Amino acid sequence: MLKTILRALRYKNYRLFFSGQCISLIGTWMQLVAMSWLVYRLTNSAFLLGVVGFAGQIPAFLLVPFAGVLIDRWNRHRILVITQILSMIQAFVLAFLTMTGIVTFGHIIFLAIFLGLVNAFDMPSRHSFVVDMVEKKEDLGNAIALNSSLVNGARLIGPPIAGVLIAAVGEGMCFLINAISFLAAIISLLSMKITPVEKETRRRNVLQELREGLTYAFSSIPIRYIILFLGLFSLVGMPYTILMPVFAKEILHGGPYTLGLLMGFSGGGALIGAIYLASRKSVRGLVRKIPIAASIFGVGLVVFSLSRILWLSLALMLITGFGMMVQLASSNTVLQTIVDDEKRGRVMSLYVMAFIGMAPFGSLLAGGLASLIGAPNTLLICGGLCILGSILFVRKFPLLRKAIRPIYVKMGIIPGTY
Repeated sequence: MLKTILRALRYKNYRLFFSGQCISLIGTWMQLVAMSWLVYRLTNSAFLLGVVGFAGQIPAFLLVPFAGVLIDRWNRHRILVITQILSMIQAFVLAFLTMTGIVTFGHIIFLAIFLGLVNAFDMPSRHSFVVDMVEKKEDLGNAIALNSSLVNGARLIGPPIAGVLIAAVGEGMCFLINAISFLAAIISLLSMKITPVEKETRRRNVLQELREGLTYAFSSIPIRYIILFLGLFSLVGMPYTILMPVFAKEILHGGPYTLGLLMGFSGGGALIGAIYLASRKSVRGLVRKIPIAASIFGVGLVVFSLSRILWLSLALMLITGFGMMVQLASSNTVLQTIVDDEKRGRVMSLYVMAFIGMAPFGSLLAGGLASLIGAPNTLLICGGLCILGSILFVRKFPLLRKAIRPIYVKMGIIPGTY
């Protein structure tokens, strides 16, 4: 069983990537928690929490489609080295400003936008680069699931540590640790031996290639509906994270450590979901998991909005984390399996645009709504909309089966029926 779950680690480049990210992502989650607490401490405003979320994620919405075209042209490995270096610089600057006591809300907005610009290239490159590290396509789903387990294992560890450090020495130490942790990711990337892939020498302009990618993605029934559903899920579901400081302080009457526990338990649930997906031997049947997982997430969010007891809220965060991860990773795996290699960067940029690009609007909407009707009522509505979206997606199953079946047959995933 363990050998099946860890089978993608037999590839040296993926092992290096996995080990470097193992350290770096803990720092990333520490920074995310410290950033949200710092904003709430400085402003005491749920709306401004949403503004920071918007500022950090809107570059993905605006730039990722163009970044996808460039990623299909450029060396993905080199792009990742550059983005990790820039992210490290951002964390060092944030640490300096916070530890010297001169940080302002304006500084935070600027640095959030800067990191958003970096992530517009980093995230689609990271998703597309998995194929370059894993030689056999049948192990692709396992590699994606393992990467998700890594992200959420770090999410389980990083936030509680951040909560303790914030209470003891302040947010600045979390930012400094994150900056140092990027060294592990950079060293692991530089240690890889990547076989150069010849890119097509004939070039059209960026807009033509962007149009070609959009036409390809939205003329494909499974790619279209998965991306549209993911966009809805990200818009109404994912902003729950920006309201966690409100729940930790106002609803559950805790402090930064309570915030760390909430985020940590959400990460624990996501880790369980990722391990579940990594244990699967085939991509077959993952399409059905997408709406089921989104419904689990929605139900967890609805009940969480009604909870006023810490242990119950933590258990519900475990459930929402599980649903979120299975939905996201299943969508990612199906897309990576059925997409043409030469258009992978553009399609994965649309995936990131739907996942990250819609989140800023959701953050702004959730922050504004929470300031009007309260955080609990906001999450109640968000969870209900996730459940409604799942029902609409299920109604497209006959079309999805018909479109995916010939692709899976051609790849040998299924013998002749779906």
